[in-house]
Amino acid sequence: MPGSAEPTPAAADGSAEIIRAAGVTRRFGSLTAVSDVSFNVSAGDIVGLAGSDGAGKTTLLRMLATMLAPSSGTICVGGLDAVRERSGVKEMIGYMPQRFGLYPDLTVAENLDFFMDIYGIAGEKRRRRRERYLGFSNLLPFVDRKAADLSGGMKQKLGLACVLVHEPRLLILDEPTNGVDPLSRQEFWQILTDMQRGGMTILVSTAYLDEGERCDRLLLMHNARILADAAPAEVRAEFASLEEAMIHRIQAVDHTLSEDSFGR
Repeated sequence: MPGSAEPTPAAADGSAEIIRAAGVTRRFGSLTAVSDVSFNVSAGDIVGLAGSDGAGKTTLLRMLATMLAPSSGTICVGGLDAVRERSGVKEMIGYMPQRFGLYPDLTVAENLDFFMDIYGIAGEKRRRRRERYLGFSNLLPFVDRKAADLSGGMKQKLGLACVLVHEPRLLILDEPTNGVDPLSRQEFWQILTDMQRGGMTILVSTAYLDEGERCDRLLLMHNARILADAAPAEVRAEFASLEEAMIHRIQAVDHTLSEDSFGR
């Protein structure tokens, strides 16, 4: 249980750490999807994960969400070992994969109710959370609409609401705005910013580098490794754009990379 966790350790700058990954590697047979990755995430930060296709971002997020175990290395979330204390870690996190499992034949309200049933949320607490998470996602006017009939942006906001109903400490999102229109992306990120103001820690992978600018820190991943871990302004440094800086960094280690590996 989260209450039984050891005190969250402090980062080098004195802030509390919610994620500590050390020497994390994941192999699938002869393929190494993640190789010797180490980083920390401070509580209350939004940390972006960006990189070329096939860099290992999804595999890394799945390990952090306890869906996969590392082949070697350690991951701690909130002071708990993600392998040995997996059930405790799962209670602390909300994980939204690229293909989140909404039920298309159920309405907006029924989808949210299904996830609240899973977490045993009932009574007044259920009513308050329904109002809160459908309210901030602007879905209250659509509670009777089937998920299949929602726009792409509305589906993503409903998915986020379902992930948040148990009020996790850490939110892990795998390219949640991929393929979503620009206005919906902006609205989605406003929700994330509001959640951060409420104290939530967010780790989000993205195919859109303008979203990287919204993060407190940015992890740049390529060929299973992390090439950069810094504030977006530091990653960008002397370059005209974050995209140009990332392409330069990746091409320095892999000259075969083409510029269209990144979302626009």
